[in-house]
Amino acid sequence: MARVLNVDSLPEEFIDDPGFESKMKTLYLGAAAGSEKLYVNIDHVKPGAKSVKYHSHSEQEEFFLILEGSGTLRMNDEKIPVKKGDFVAKPAGKGIAHQFINDGTEVLQILDCRLNEKDETITYPDDGVILMKKQRMAFKISDALKEWSSDPNG
Repeated sequence: MARVLNVDSLPEEFIDDPGFESKMKTLYLGAAAGSEKLYVNIDHVKPGAKSVKYHSHSEQEEFFLILEGSGTLRMNDEKIPVKKGDFVAKPAGKGIAHQFINDGTEVLQILDCRLNEKDETITYPDDGVILMKKQRMAFKISDALKEWSSDPNG
């Protein structure tokens, strides 16, 4: 059943770090509204902090809108200045790594929208790690098998 909520009176169970004691706070709007497939968050990133580790998704298409503040979008090792009103979409499966960095003086607020893909692979290039989300398993890329084959007769 659809219901109208307000971000200023969001129940605490839908807020990561309600007291905003760490470098980032997230409001889980989609989950609060009962969305099953749509992931809609507002991320609050303090000055000097990063939104997430630099990463790319195999299946998740994402859309970001800067609601407040300014900072830098690191995308495919390019550093792009962003400010209130700027928005960007990142298609899935293209290996587009991304991360927001708040190098401004006020809290950076980012609307983050995407489909909730449970079975995907997330690559963290800075860490050299691949995460298989559904299986909750992470692997170092440097440990990749180079001589392995799926041929049962090989």
